[in-house]
Amino acid sequence: MSCVLVSGSTGFIGSHLVPALARRGAVRAAARDRSRTRVPADAEIAIIPDLAGTVDWRPLLSGADAVVHLAGIAHVGPEISDAAYDRVNAVATAQLAAAARQAGVRRLIYVSSIRAQSGPVAGHTLTEADDARPTDAYGRSKLAAEAAIRASGVRFTILRPVLVYGAGVKGNLARLLRIAALPVPLPFASFDNRRSLLGVDNLADAIDFVLETPATEGQTYIVADPQPITFRNMIAALRRGFGRRPGMYTVPPGILGLALRCLGKSDAWVRFGGELVADPSKLMHAGWSPATETAVALEAMARDLASRSTGETDHPVSIGTVKSFAHSPIDPS
Repeated sequence: MSCVLVSGSTGFIGSHLVPALARRGAVRAAARDRSRTRVPADAEIAIIPDLAGTVDWRPLLSGADAVVHLAGIAHVGPEISDAAYDRVNAVATAQLAAAARQAGVRRLIYVSSIRAQSGPVAGHTLTEADDARPTDAYGRSKLAAEAAIRASGVRFTILRPVLVYGAGVKGNLARLLRIAALPVPLPFASFDNRRSLLGVDNLADAIDFVLETPATEGQTYIVADPQPITFRNMIAALRRGFGRRPGMYTVPPGILGLALRCLGKSDAWVRFGGELVADPSKLMHAGWSPATETAVALEAMARDLASRSTGETDHPVSIGTVKSFAHSPIDPS
């Protein structure tokens, strides 16, 4: 593997990916703020301007054999305008793809999102054969970026990961960590809705795999842990990691869903009660073999958080510790 440019290297995924790639070759870690860039000593650091403005990609691409594009707006929120999603996620990616084509880059790996293909829930198991039907501005911007890459002429592979978990996670799973750490029984015993998740180390391995596998060129792949997990088992795994018993009781999901909607928390109901299963078979048939299993990795993630906060293992973690973890300053780009 020659030099790989990784944009968004200080983000959640980038902070796991850069060390993994650096073990096998030269990496140029691109980020907006050098002071927040923590990379292996032998990795090169490059400063990338705000993608909302004009970016000259040529110096960043000089000498790069491949690019992994992570940078962008990585979350969904009403405070973000449609124009911002389009500029940062779609237009900037289109400009990168054109510059990479002109620079003769061997491959551009674009880390898109399952939201380019579907809303937050799906009534069937998602595969790459499904029509792409994003339901919000974030998903539409990701799909537009994919289309721009395909039209640019650059050699590419597109990855559509599902919700990614691991040390340093933010967003919905950080909120779930706070709930799972509560020292009280939780009303999720009957929540058998399934979700596909993706360990961040599995994603880093998938990126490394497609970089080194010429047969993946020109392809789009869903990336997920092989087996979905029920919401109930997700909570149980996290609580085990925090040193707690599963401690759940039954409230019919429909009743809890009605209560949340009445409180204006429909988005929370989608996170708790919705189902989204995505099939990674296409990438696995190409040769990718994920190393970690969801429930085991979720438990290990919670156990690591508990042990780092207390200096001990098998010790119940406090909710204050999880709040601190969940709000740690991790750049979503």
